[in-house]
Amino acid sequence: MVRKINETFLKAAKGEKTEYTPAWYMRQAGRSQPEYRKLKEKYSLFEITHQPELCAYVTKLPVDQYDVDAAILYKDIMSPLPAIGVDVDIKSGIGPVIDNPIRSLADVEKLGQIDPESDVPYVLDTIRLLTEEQLDVPLIGFAGAPFTLASYMIEGGPSKNYNKTKAFMYAEPKAWQALMDKLAEMTVTYVRAQVKAGARAIQIFDSWVGALNVSDYRLFIKPVMERIFSELREEDVPLIMFGVGASHLAKEWHELPLDVVGLDWRLPVQEARAMGITKTVQGNLDPAILLAPWEVIEERTRAILDAGLASPGHIFNLGHGVFPEVNPDVLKRLTSFVHEYSAQKRK
Repeated sequence: MVRKINETFLKAAKGEKTEYTPAWYMRQAGRSQPEYRKLKEKYSLFEITHQPELCAYVTKLPVDQYDVDAAILYKDIMSPLPAIGVDVDIKSGIGPVIDNPIRSLADVEKLGQIDPESDVPYVLDTIRLLTEEQLDVPLIGFAGAPFTLASYMIEGGPSKNYNKTKAFMYAEPKAWQALMDKLAEMTVTYVRAQVKAGARAIQIFDSWVGALNVSDYRLFIKPVMERIFSELREEDVPLIMFGVGASHLAKEWHELPLDVVGLDWRLPVQEARAMGITKTVQGNLDPAILLAPWEVIEERTRAILDAGLASPGHIFNLGHGVFPEVNPDVLKRLTSFVHEYSAQKRK
């Protein structure tokens, strides 16, 4: 028996008309789910992602619990880096820590290439398991964008101001370009393997690129993003761009060959439209509002949905990831409200 896949999310990503506004949530898999927290008592993030059956379970859990319209693969943007020679460890309470930070062109030249089938087979096996046997919604694959990956590789871990990264970018333009090229090649190869394994859409996370101004983005980042999205266009799946605190770059993203512009909570949908963004937009409830009373959540969600319904192409999401403190029942109720309210408004 062939499973029927709910393609509402895919249609919205392409700007097509849908019966209701689809919804999914960044970091919907993990963190706030008691089943996940129980697993984390026994396994680290890397240990979960290296076990396809366990990773598939975590990925599918929010689909079953919240009735969302897409699953997003449970893994970390750091997952492909060890394959190219980056010694990375995810430390609890800190995040990714890298023991061999990039300091020179010679360090960049030491980086290798990724062969997904041999280097990250567990990622591809998880995707196959989900898409061939388990999911009735599309699976979103993802990758980190070169700037965000480079920021960890140069800083050696999380940063508040990215001073070392920017200094390297300004002072070592040749090394910076070489690093961007290496990471672009890795990203394209990695993402293509995810699509081949069964991912139906791809989100590129440039989480920290908002630290740059528009002129620096155009000079140092936009060309590499143009390359990545142009090459991924050949895969014929919706391509989504997202970053935090990057509202000033939303128009730059709109000019890239992608399908969906992700908005954090700082840029209202109507303002994005007024800026000339005509592509599908995704977002953008402030995740902190999920800790407020339901009346507040509903009021803010209704405003976002009304703005999204004013023109074609809107996917409901949060403006960033789900907090660990969020009650899973709230996410289930939120999804139901998004579906029912938008369906009623479309009649």
